Amino acid sequence: MTYKENEKKALIEVAHIRKEYPLGDETVVALKDISLKINKGEICCIFGTSGSGKSTLLNQLAGMEKPTKGMVKIGGVPISLLTEDQLAKFRQQHLGFVFQTYNLLPNLTATENVALPLLFKGVPKEKREKIARKMLCRVGLSHRLDHFPKQMSGGQQQRAGIARAFITQPAVVFADEPTGNLDSKTTVEVMEMICSFAKDFNQTIILVTHDPEMASYADRVVKLIDGEIISDTIVSH
Repeated sequence: MTYKENEKKALIEVAHIRKEYPLGDETVVALKDISLKINKGEICCIFGTSGSGKSTLLNQLAGMEKPTKGMVKIGGVPISLLTEDQLAKFRQQHLGFVFQTYNLLPNLTATENVALPLLFKGVPKEKREKIARKMLCRVGLSHRLDHFPKQMSGGQQQRAGIARAFITQPAVVFADEPTGNLDSKTTVEVMEMICSFAKDFNQTIILVTHDPEMASYADRVVKLIDGEIISDTIVSH
């Protein structure tokens, strides 16, 4: 099945996902019966405390783990059924990630880190670095193009991480506690940046957080407790 973006159909479809983990002689049920549809261009916050199942749900949506039961489709593609090679290719083509711990490669400059997704797409070095520099300027890092991660603050590293996540204009960007290591001022800047990119490119954002402040940036908040959705609320702005 080939990927397709249909404006009128949900971009992400989750049908009766259950995820179990063996723990000694017992079985831990992390997700019980999750069904969800997320539209193109929507900023959807998966909200819950530690142990609620939100990180497990993120892993299911991004194809990082296979469900015990159920199905996840993105753009009509049943990612739960793809092989690791197929998943890797799918992520490169359609998904972006912003991590709490930035995940920049320490031996690469900001420009080289941001350009990395374009390298995997076969874009020539000069062209990909030109695009990366443009992205870094957009996130306010024009003075850090040739700096290594250890030469940048946490906020600057996360800006570089955002530039890297959005450089290929992926259909879906997963932001996993993207401001967890940042102060309140930088948190606002980072979230406004993510929302700005998403609006410009009509991208879907899956924001995973335990912070109620983060939920205010979303169009919709899906709240999890003990592996179940207990509320699904549209946010009025």
